[in-house]
Amino acid sequence: MSPTPAGQLLPEPVRRTAAWCVVALLVAGVTAVGVWLCITFKTAVTPVLLAILGTALLGPLYRRLVQVKVNKSLAAGLTCAAVLAVVGGASWVVVNALVDTGEQIVTSVQTAASDLVERFGGEGTTLNDLADRSKDLLGKFGGTAASGVLAGVGIVGQLVATAVLALLLIFFFLRDSDRAVASLRGFAPRDAGDTVEAMARRAFEAVEGFMRGTTFIALIDALCITVGLLILRVPGAVGLGALVFVGAYIPYLGAFLSGAVAILVALADRGVVIALWALGVVLAVQVLEGHILQPMIQSRTVQMHPAVVMVAITAGASVAGIIGMLLAVPLTAAAFGIFSEVRQRYAAPREEPGELPRHG
Repeated sequence: MSPTPAGQLLPEPVRRTAAWCVVALLVAGVTAVGVWLCITFKTAVTPVLLAILGTALLGPLYRRLVQVKVNKSLAAGLTCAAVLAVVGGASWVVVNALVDTGEQIVTSVQTAASDLVERFGGEGTTLNDLADRSKDLLGKFGGTAASGVLAGVGIVGQLVATAVLALLLIFFFLRDSDRAVASLRGFAPRDAGDTVEAMARRAFEAVEGFMRGTTFIALIDALCITVGLLILRVPGAVGLGALVFVGAYIPYLGAFLSGAVAILVALADRGVVIALWALGVVLAVQVLEGHILQPMIQSRTVQMHPAVVMVAITAGASVAGIIGMLLAVPLTAAAFGIFSEVRQRYAAPREEPGELPRHG
């Protein structure tokens, strides 16, 4: 009697579960190593990831220029110049609006917070006590102010260097995109070139669709909320609209924070009734985004459950702070794109009901 193979001692469902567990452990290990490498070399990785996002957003403009027989280098240069002009102009508008109304917005938020503390604060706690404690804390930690300023200057310099490097990388990514595809096929194993290329294209298409859709939705949200706040005569409406536009790149969390700031400003300067109207404007815009804009604009991109998005944002924040929050969702979208491509290529074909099983 021949011995039974070890694999036959386990039922088929158990063997499949064990195989999937091994695959999950391998994927988790590779992901952990990749995250560790990104954290270790974050100074070089961050501009590359930002450049990929910029390339995904600017790809249609570059391809349109190439289609009208513009030289590739010139088309990439014109695209970078266009984005520099647009981003520079938008940054000037945002900064100008925030500088003009920023103090008013901060004062309104502080006033609203003070009102909330007076109404709902604990017994024995007054604003004077909080002010005295704040002065004590400032006295204790005031000696580190100079080092904090120097650190701030260093952070600003690092951000500028990162932005310049990302812009240069966008130029090369746009111009040499065809070479990148050829190089990717060259690095892949002999029989996996088509699969690797398809996975890369699906991931990039997911990121491209996410960036374009998010930018368009952020613009519509900012315009609607700004118009609503202007009608309600809420102070700093333009600055709050700019805050909404920037926060829209962090799904759910950014909209919640920017909307909360707008409602607090309306509560402090215009009273409870106007604050309730501002809340209605914010909720109406969110309903418009969730039920109309996102299904229409991002219908061709990878759809992710809100819980997955929130987990991705939390993980990105724990790994790389604000940059991680910005990059978490598009990277997750790329991962979903790769997974869908793999499942489409390697999933076993289902047999139709009533169809007899095929034998070789």
